[in-house]
Amino acid sequence: MSIEPWSDDEFAELALMPVPEPGGSGVAPAPQPWDGSRRWIDLMPDGVLVVDREGLICCANQAMQELSGHAPAALEGQALSVLLPPALRSRHGAHLQAYFAAPHSRAMGRVQALNLWHAEGRERPVDISLGLCRFEQRPCTLAVIRDMSHFQALQAQLRHQVMHDGLTGLYSRQMFGELLGRALEQSARSGQPTALLLIDLDDFKSVNDGHGHHVGDALLREVARRMRRSLRQSDVLARLGGDEFAVLLPELLDAEHALRVAEKLVQVLTRPWRQQHHELTPGASIGIVLLPRDGQDADTLMRRADLAMYRAKEAGRGCYAVYDAEMSRRVEEKLRLQARLKLALQSPDGGGLSLHYQPQVAAEGGQVVGLEALLRWRDAELGEVSPARLIAVAESSGLILPLGDWVLVQACSQLAQWREQGQTMLRISVNVSPHQLRQPGFEQRLLELLQAHAVPAGMLELEITESAAMAHREQASDLLERIAALGVPLALDDFGMGYSSLGHLQQLPVCRLKLDRSFIRGLPGHSQDAALTRAVIGLARSLGKSLVAEGVETAAQHSFLAGEGCELLQGWLFAPALPPAELPAWLATRPAQPGPGLPLSPCPPPPPRS
Repeated sequence: MSIEPWSDDEFAELALMPVPEPGGSGVAPAPQPWDGSRRWIDLMPDGVLVVDREGLICCANQAMQELSGHAPAALEGQALSVLLPPALRSRHGAHLQAYFAAPHSRAMGRVQALNLWHAEGRERPVDISLGLCRFEQRPCTLAVIRDMSHFQALQAQLRHQVMHDGLTGLYSRQMFGELLGRALEQSARSGQPTALLLIDLDDFKSVNDGHGHHVGDALLREVARRMRRSLRQSDVLARLGGDEFAVLLPELLDAEHALRVAEKLVQVLTRPWRQQHHELTPGASIGIVLLPRDGQDADTLMRRADLAMYRAKEAGRGCYAVYDAEMSRRVEEKLRLQARLKLALQSPDGGGLSLHYQPQVAAEGGQVVGLEALLRWRDAELGEVSPARLIAVAESSGLILPLGDWVLVQACSQLAQWREQGQTMLRISVNVSPHQLRQPGFEQRLLELLQAHAVPAGMLELEITESAAMAHREQASDLLERIAALGVPLALDDFGMGYSSLGHLQQLPVCRLKLDRSFIRGLPGHSQDAALTRAVIGLARSLGKSLVAEGVETAAQHSFLAGEGCELLQGWLFAPALPPAELPAWLATRPAQPGPGLPLSPCPPPPPRS
């Protein structure tokens, strides 16, 4: 509850204003007789005054001395105006007479915030309740006065805590929201642009994780200090929470000023910060919107500033981006895609989702030895959705887990269907997301699917990325060993693009490495690509792993890779990813299925870890 002091002009009228009882007739209860005893009022912690109709104080209790600085005996016989602020004294007499002349009076228990004049010449905030009484056979006013100094100080402290961030001393999110609303109104009236800058520190989580929250807190205070020193006195700076800050730049001459401020903030936040044994570079991404151009309410402006800020992060961090309508269009498109994907995963027929299969062939002989399952989506409303967009949206929306499970179910179902139809079963490789690998019970789910479809474990290969294998090495290695123990072969996708150490790679229970297509593109004419490819093929051979080269598109690439000893090839030179219905006809054109010596043997057990 907030209590605001009344103005000086309202003081006397407020103190004497008749207030009817709620639901009553508007007439106050009759004055109560005064028994002449003052012992009970001296025991009260609040100040008590009895004032006659002439405005003279008839009686004051001991608490009035603390409130007013006057002893009770010194107050008795004095005019009540001695306790009023000087500006109100001249008007008090007339209000007092009107109070007694009225047929009703203020009901006891109703309070208002007033100011009492202290003997030391200062005002003191009080609450006062008034009622009629009889004192020595005279009609009088009984006033109960409560000191509100401590309450108001506490209220001011609480308001400050609500308005300000406890760590940095900047404005809080709540206060910034109020100031943003006011700035929007002011900018609309004046026609002068105001800029909103949303600032998010880059990779701040690693500071907390790597150095501790005490270092993170110190860094946030340093960031606040640097930004405050870089802004005008009239600019508003707030910490919204975590590592997110906001700035309001009012009364700009032009929009370019906001860009100059953003550039300045980026620069000051990329300077190294040293504290004790730590040297860190904060860095920040900034999103900018202009008021009122980019939104008519605070929520819209904050949302669009957030879009711009994430665009800055996508652009490489440590920079700023200005909101435009295209950002909203992309977000709406992403939300629509998420909704359609969710419906597809709930649909019995997959809602346009399907698996196509790209053959993997032996470099020597050309026999088909396996297939990679590649996800495709043709939505009834969106049309063809690229795999890159599909995976990106699935990961950002949390749908990657049900989507990954759907792919595994479809691959196992396809293998079972080929077996029932008496067709040759070819090993299917399925890409597995790092999110799936981190899901508790993943290997148990894998075993359930294999058993439910009666699929031999060796016919379903899982492809994992090098980065997924490197993240949380011990946990990843343990999980992959449990999967390999089921008899499921493992392949390391995009090999050569990550940062695996040879020692760690040797410990992983993978039996195949997939050479990234970026190595293949320049073959055989590009000498550097050729040298790198030779080195990777030699490395795979020394580790005892078979190698699959992706993206083979020319006969010259085929010849070079086969000559260097790469066992398996995959790419448009042989076939694109084909729907299941087209595979039998294509397979009929290929050489006979592989015999002994081709790389179809199960993964060898990994060497024991030291």
